[in-house]
Amino acid sequence: MKGSTLIKVASQSILKNKMRTLLTMLGIVIGVGAVIVMVAIGQGAQSQIQEQIDNLGTNLIVITPGSSSSGGVSRGAQTYNRLTIKDADKIRRESLYINAVSPVVWTRTQVIGGSGNWRTSINGVSSDYTVIRNWPLRYGRFFDASEVRAQRRVVVLGHTVAEQLFQDEDPTGQRVQVRNVPVQVIGVLEPKGQTPDGHDQDDVILAPYSSVQTRLSGWSRIFQIMASTPSPNEVPRAQDEIAAIMRESHNLSEWEENDFTVRNQNDLADAAQGTTEVMTLLLAAIASISLIVGGIGIMNIMLVSVTERTREIGIRMAIGARGRDVLTQFLVESIVMSMIGGMIGVTLGFSCATLVGRATGWSTTISPETVIIALVFSAGVGIFFGFYPARKAAALNPIDALRYE
Repeated sequence: MKGSTLIKVASQSILKNKMRTLLTMLGIVIGVGAVIVMVAIGQGAQSQIQEQIDNLGTNLIVITPGSSSSGGVSRGAQTYNRLTIKDADKIRRESLYINAVSPVVWTRTQVIGGSGNWRTSINGVSSDYTVIRNWPLRYGRFFDASEVRAQRRVVVLGHTVAEQLFQDEDPTGQRVQVRNVPVQVIGVLEPKGQTPDGHDQDDVILAPYSSVQTRLSGWSRIFQIMASTPSPNEVPRAQDEIAAIMRESHNLSEWEENDFTVRNQNDLADAAQGTTEVMTLLLAAIASISLIVGGIGIMNIMLVSVTERTREIGIRMAIGARGRDVLTQFLVESIVMSMIGGMIGVTLGFSCATLVGRATGWSTTISPETVIIALVFSAGVGIFFGFYPARKAAALNPIDALRYE
């Protein structure tokens, strides 16, 4: 029997009992729809986390202080700080893979200016900082290397700080008081939003690290060194190179452990993406239970259909139909039923995912691969659960089938 004829006969058999067919497909519809919604939420979470990680910086490498120990007891990470401006300068001069380097000096204080005051973080950085963090400006400009060397009292405000101190005005050229030091605002950063751990990246003021060291913090040591590479492929080699440069800068012997730590955002990205992938698979697995329930429903209805159409099967076999023809016919009916249910489920899943996104504010993403997998899986359910009834129909004895009432 031709494929087109098989599909036509299967469609006619399905349409004979519309209500029963709809109820049979309901499990497939709900199952596919649930899988689409769950995967959409999971993939949306992955995209959102990746966007937040990208906001932390382009090909970012962070050098932080190492750990110390006393009497064999470790005091934990970043408890032994030997990082200096000389380390950052040495990395800038000698590295072949780094295109931007910035020391980071950190302090926290009250800032007064414009229409209010605000307690925020002051980050002392170099002129390379916007390149490293891939952070454009909304207003004004960023300070240059000459202003860093001259210890100029200039600052660039984060979006949150600018809103708190000046509301919706452009504060470029205005003066604010950081602790007891009057400084000039020369720019405002574009908003970046929160980090994956919920920290507001825009609640910050950036200033030349030389000014922060001499006028605000008074610390000679630096909190960390940030660097970036032109492309992600160069990050691993850059990390090895930075480690070698830092060991030489700190005069460490071969047997001595590093007194610093070199990390990149790929570690954070891999951990976050791995977590969301596991959650997505878990949600999809839970939703797939509905597909199995739907498949059992299809098997039950197909068994009933075989019983109801026993006489019809006998007539077909009597006029020349072979067992495999009957097997194929019932399998096609099961697959068609599953595929129609799958397509309805995909449409329902799209609609529900959109509604969930709008109602909760969550990011939802539906990839073409997800739709294809859902449809293939629903067809597989039709084949798996339709095979037994189809085989039972094909195994009927024509004489017994003709006598069946």
